[in-house]
Amino acid sequence: MEINWFPGHMAKTLREMKDHLRQVDLVIETCDARIPESSRNPELSRLIGQKPLILVLNKADLADPAATAAWKAYYGRKGLTVMESDSTRRIGPDQIRETALAMMKDKIEKARSRGRLYQPVRAMVAGIPNTGKSTLINTLARRKVAAAQDRPGITRRASWVRSAGSLELLDTPGVLWPKIGDHDSQVALAATGAIRDVILDLEDVAARTLVRLFRHYPSLLAERYGIGLDDIELATDLMTVADEQAATGYSLLISAARRRGCLLSGGRVDTARFAVLFLDELRGGKIGRISLEWPPEDTDS
Repeated sequence: MEINWFPGHMAKTLREMKDHLRQVDLVIETCDARIPESSRNPELSRLIGQKPLILVLNKADLADPAATAAWKAYYGRKGLTVMESDSTRRIGPDQIRETALAMMKDKIEKARSRGRLYQPVRAMVAGIPNTGKSTLINTLARRKVAAAQDRPGITRRASWVRSAGSLELLDTPGVLWPKIGDHDSQVALAATGAIRDVILDLEDVAARTLVRLFRHYPSLLAERYGIGLDDIELATDLMTVADEQAATGYSLLISAARRRGCLLSGGRVDTARFAVLFLDELRGGKIGRISLEWPPEDTDS
């Protein structure tokens, strides 16, 4: 299914970014460390062009450390300056600030040679919704200046923020692109809360995400929900599904929901209720440190 969730304010933000980019020295792009590729806006990359860029793998405390290390190496081979950050525990922002100032060292020294002792570095903080931009800005500024909540679409207009030291930040709204990738990317974005829950069927998102976790983190699923190989039934008599992945996912979904006690009258399994519960726990890191994407060369392993 092709998603076209592109509210008017997002289209306006993309247009305004062209003007904002002329006012900044570099861009700090945030993505979700659990889904780095799916959470990068190709339209944003096109707009940035050759402008200096720091790619921040945010929410690294929720991601699989091995997968994050692989992504850092992958993007590093592509010539990107990439850093990981856990803004909630203030791990990473100091290094991001130092890196931004180091990238603009020549500009700062040139200004000082002309007698301008204070030459702030201006950085645009950009990314798709719910990748932790506002939390990162608050941490860099060392005070609460941007609204931060665990749901997409909070920031609606760009605003300047003075951070600690010689760094000025432009907080921009989270923006998606007109046509969001393939279905795997859509599921990843929905599972991590980057797009609103009303956009996709949450039971389908939960089922397909369970399959991804079962492939890579079976012990975490067994520990949290008590499900394993015996719970996979590919028979479609459980419900009508379009493909094998969905059938496997729904088998896991039904088993996990039953074990968690999500039941309706007559003992029927309430998969809709469990889907909401499961995604809530995944987004909050209660299942464990997991990643839903790996760099291309690491996918098979």
